[in-house]
Amino acid sequence: MKKLVLISFLLFGGSGLAESLAQIPPFISDSTTVSVMTMGPSQVELYTAFGHSAFRVLDHKTGIDLVFNYGIFSFNQPNFYLNFARGKLLYKLGVNRYEDFKEAYIEENRSIVEQNLNLTVSEKHQLYAFLVENNKPENRDYYYNYIYDNCATKIRDVLETVFKDRITFDYSYVTEDLTFRQLMDMNLGQQPWGDLGIDICLGTGIDKVATGYQYMYLPEYIQKAFAGATIKRGNSTVPLVSDTEVVFMPIEEGESQASLVTPTIVFVLVFMLVGFSTQQEWKAGKRRKWLDFTLFFVVGVVGILLLFLWFATDHISQYNFNLLWAFPVHAFVAFYAFKNSPPNWLSIYLLSAAVLLAIVIVSWSFLPQMLHLALVPIMLTLGLRAIFWRKSAFRAS
Repeated sequence: MKKLVLISFLLFGGSGLAESLAQIPPFISDSTTVSVMTMGPSQVELYTAFGHSAFRVLDHKTGIDLVFNYGIFSFNQPNFYLNFARGKLLYKLGVNRYEDFKEAYIEENRSIVEQNLNLTVSEKHQLYAFLVENNKPENRDYYYNYIYDNCATKIRDVLETVFKDRITFDYSYVTEDLTFRQLMDMNLGQQPWGDLGIDICLGTGIDKVATGYQYMYLPEYIQKAFAGATIKRGNSTVPLVSDTEVVFMPIEEGESQASLVTPTIVFVLVFMLVGFSTQQEWKAGKRRKWLDFTLFFVVGVVGILLLFLWFATDHISQYNFNLLWAFPVHAFVAFYAFKNSPPNWLSIYLLSAAVLLAIVIVSWSFLPQMLHLALVPIMLTLGLRAIFWRKSAFRAS
């Protein structure tokens, strides 16, 4: 369960166990620049595949150079996995030295782009005062949400909180209607198992078409939205970003980091092996009961987890159509695989399960949730064994 929760939810550039400065200066001088940093993705971990965002505050007079980073989480906090699954995991604002922060991303070969904010001295002081206040122990924690409240959206939300309705974003980067899931998939080309975990565990909430404003749950769209944004001052409107600097561009890596063992390959092999086994069992007139138990029990446990995520959480794991194939009751029905005289209701159950699987596959394109294509061979495997189990068990009885 721990691995499934992690592969499904450690998203959008968390900075893990990064150290945060214990004390920061309460004030800055008038010779200060404030910028928004956008760090590119890395395929080393799932939670680095989407990039990261942060504020940089550089005081040229005092030499203070700090990064305000809303992506800090700790595996050591109590009930980490349970809280993450329930959508109750605490992330927090951390403050790091710029050079340390920059070097960490350079070592990971991740791009760094800085957009200097076109703010007046007064506005810089106002923004810095908010960040200092937000960094107090009683204020720095927040409940992380994968698409509505993460390290990227915090950058946007902080500016909107400080400057109210004076900021207008440019959404010209939206050229087609994409859902939250489709936007995620664009970053998961080298994370096939992470992509599968997300597609299984997150429900219809991420199949909604995202607005230009909502695109900013991904750091790359924070950068794009800020590039054309404006801020209003009295009767005039000026660009929010004064200039953009590319701090580091990653060295191109010749080989893809994607795993060659993809879910599709694994599940097709499972289907072929189970199909071969079923053929041999049919000829021999014997059924491998352990095979039916294993398949139905594992699928049922997945269903129980999805049911837990639906009803025990308050995030986007609700309304999950994967429950149509990962039916939780399968975990309990699996124990009847060893029964020599199964109850009559089991025949109806197995037939219904096979019919439901067929309906899901046929109506694939019309479902309100985009299911992962790698699940098709798993559904075919489950349907095949349901039919064979029914024929074998009730012919013998």
